[in-house]
Amino acid sequence: MYTRRIFPVKGVVKWTRRRLFLFLVLATIPVILFDIVGLKWLHVPWLPLGVLGTAVAFLVSFKNNASYDRLWEARKIWGGIVNTSRSWTIQVKDYITNEYAKNPISEEDLRKVHKELVHRHVAWLTALRYQLRMDKPWEMHLKNTKSNKEFREANYLVCEDTIPIKDAISDYISEQEYQELFAKGNQASQILGIQSKRLRELKLQGFIDDFRHMEMKNILVEFYTLQGKCERIKNFPYPRQYATINYIFVWLFILMLPYGVMEGFESIGKDVIKDLATHQSRTNWGHLIQEFIAQHFVWFSIPFSALLSWVFHTMEAIGENTENPFEGGPNDVPITDLSRGIEIDIRQLIDDTDIPEAYEWKNDIVM
Repeated sequence: MYTRRIFPVKGVVKWTRRRLFLFLVLATIPVILFDIVGLKWLHVPWLPLGVLGTAVAFLVSFKNNASYDRLWEARKIWGGIVNTSRSWTIQVKDYITNEYAKNPISEEDLRKVHKELVHRHVAWLTALRYQLRMDKPWEMHLKNTKSNKEFREANYLVCEDTIPIKDAISDYISEQEYQELFAKGNQASQILGIQSKRLRELKLQGFIDDFRHMEMKNILVEFYTLQGKCERIKNFPYPRQYATINYIFVWLFILMLPYGVMEGFESIGKDVIKDLATHQSRTNWGHLIQEFIAQHFVWFSIPFSALLSWVFHTMEAIGENTENPFEGGPNDVPITDLSRGIEIDIRQLIDDTDIPEAYEWKNDIVM
């Protein structure tokens, strides 16, 4: 996620430079055929092309709105995870006491129980994050694209997600839980199940009364709800029929655009020639140069065609790269940074030790 007020234009151009070069080539080919080869019939009336452009603009806007809704919903979900994680921690700290215990334990042992439950929650955050970072067939597979590779090399300073999940999670749970966890699927759900089982054990031992146990169980249910919302976005893509038709129509417009723009620029050149014909000093070098430019004014359609193609394609690409907010791209929800922030916050609440530092990122981008 980019954190400054304005996304740098240089970064956008660098991200789209390969397509921009392609658009220049696509705009140059018809001009060569039109002006040099002499295929003057090789153009498209602007009226039908304008209608197509209007339809494409509506489709692109619809997709971008839907993509933004998915992104914003994902951010709200993780805002809920942040708040509920803090609520869980203060309940662990204040509800689990010797007040109703059948066999009271020392304060140090109580702190160990608090640490166990909080660390297990950090394990849940880690497991959930790794599950959300997994590639899906409909996603952009940003990790494997050249543009994303360049982005990561330029912007990543620390990235824990490159560590295997088994190594990343092992410090937060016991060996027995570790074996149980990776013998089953959906590790995040299994961790919440272990938390629930542990709460029941503490209730039976009298460290939590009925009311407090119910409140803490409600927190676990809320974590399940938030996880399910994340999985809904992750596992259900933006409808592929809309995405595919949108992609086809954008490229259809891009391919036809140079043929519709050429006629307009040629008309401008003819009007300039008519104006120059009224001048008497036709032997003037400046006059001859202007006449030559006017005769080949159609070449000015190349940068304009490329610019319009770049605008439409970039808007389509922004929607495509925003619709899956957990991939780990530059425009996604920064769940790695949020997870580390939650970990620091809740471990400080229980006065834990060896708390990790916040991640460091380059170029004002957090992941």
